[in-house]
Amino acid sequence: MNQIFATAEEKMNKSLNNLAQEFKGIRAGRANPAVLDRLSVDYYGSPTPINQVAAVSVPEPRVLLISPWDKTTLGLIEKAILTSDIGINPQNDGTALRLLFPPMTEERRRDLTKDIGRMAEDCKVALRSIRRDAMDKLKDMKKKSEITEDDLKNGEKKMQDLTDRFVKEADKMAEAKQKEIMEI
Repeated sequence: MNQIFATAEEKMNKSLNNLAQEFKGIRAGRANPAVLDRLSVDYYGSPTPINQVAAVSVPEPRVLLISPWDKTTLGLIEKAILTSDIGINPQNDGTALRLLFPPMTEERRRDLTKDIGRMAEDCKVALRSIRRDAMDKLKDMKKKSEITEDDLKNGEKKMQDLTDRFVKEADKMAEAKQKEIMEI
């Protein structure tokens, strides 16, 4: 029974970590190197994350500076950014790329908060699915007489408490990100 809880908790942690990664990719009107985490360039035949072929820094609150170590990759990085869904055109000065993050409109902020809410809800659905799978395993153990009725009830309560804790954490993460987005 403890193995079921450990597995469920591990899966729930992965779901929350995935949500946190998704939130990092949402830009809040200021420069954040995490928006480049999902992008990679074709570096000598293998897809390589941008932060492994260039130094990424934030010289000003709304400017991201990408300085490649190998100047031949400058064009590849620029192309990767242009074809991505970041929505920012890089400025190429021949040695580095600058990404200027424009201030967000009120409408864009509201849209992003809705997206954040949707992502959090998707995470909570995943958490509930993990709970359901664990509960099914507990019921199977009861059918096979591996555990008693009391063990089943206690296990279900413990699983519900675990799920509630993770759902509350997902809500907290979404609320914090929405607050960050709505700040001007």
